[in-house]
Amino acid sequence: MHGDGRLEDAHVRDLPRYLSTGDLLVFNDTRVIPAALKGVRPARDANGADVVVDANLVERLAGDTWLTLARPGKRLKVGDNIRFGDGFEAVVAGKGEDGETILRFALKGDALEAALDRHGAMPLPPYIARRRAADALDRDTYQTGFADGDAESVAAPTAGLHFTPRLLDELERAGLRREFVRLHVGLGTFAPLKDSQIEAGTLHKEWRSISPEVASRINSARTEGKKCVAVGTTALRTLESSTRPDGIVEAATGPTDIFLQPGYSFRTTDALITNFHLPKSSLFMLVCALIGTDIMQAAYAHAVRDGYRFYSYGDACLLLP
Repeated sequence: MHGDGRLEDAHVRDLPRYLSTGDLLVFNDTRVIPAALKGVRPARDANGADVVVDANLVERLAGDTWLTLARPGKRLKVGDNIRFGDGFEAVVAGKGEDGETILRFALKGDALEAALDRHGAMPLPPYIARRRAADALDRDTYQTGFADGDAESVAAPTAGLHFTPRLLDELERAGLRREFVRLHVGLGTFAPLKDSQIEAGTLHKEWRSISPEVASRINSARTEGKKCVAVGTTALRTLESSTRPDGIVEAATGPTDIFLQPGYSFRTTDALITNFHLPKSSLFMLVCALIGTDIMQAAYAHAVRDGYRFYSYGDACLLLP
């Protein structure tokens, strides 16, 4: 979709038609952790019954402690033990502000990561998980082909899922360059907005990083008049949160709570590749900020009418302001 309101139907492989030699595609190379766990809370007494527990890791609070969404949360009390597998247990250490469950695992470090890899499943979004359980195939399909480093994200940067090794090779042959930044995706990226967030103008905090070398290459490309194209909203948030008011990208490592909404003046991002998002979400506000609310509403109406697929495993769109 174009900043003048024009809408075109195309495929991701058609990207070279809309971009120029030397333009930069900036990807988020975070790795998704197998964050969906199934366990059992043993009966508290002889007259009680075991309770099956589903827990999704949301945010690491310490080396052995995670904030989780656990079901049935109301049947879990502080001090309860939950068994997820042989030698893999956690104790309920507390409750979060919005009803989350804080779990402290008996393992930490590499041992905890190995147990999560062995017993966990990919944290598919609820609208998929309600229809089917995550399977072995999701280990590959819900992970970008260029994911790197330790697994820390609890959701995939889904725009990157469209980019197969073959497509990346074709884009390189077309003269498009690529760079990688990192933002560890938390559940808050996709959660409905709260009034308090809108009033404060900030979102949940997520860890992000952009290296000095990548920042320098992005600055050089933009000085040459090349476009900086964010692949996904998490890559975009990393870029914008690491850019000075004068448009210079700086190296950065640490949390960001940047909230991009209509009225924001983008400093680095010239275009965006992203999936179709939930209404009333910070992600929809972000795309409206980039290209305009009227254009996005028209684009979504077009996508619905023409049978586009929405959300994580859905179709992508290219925003060219």
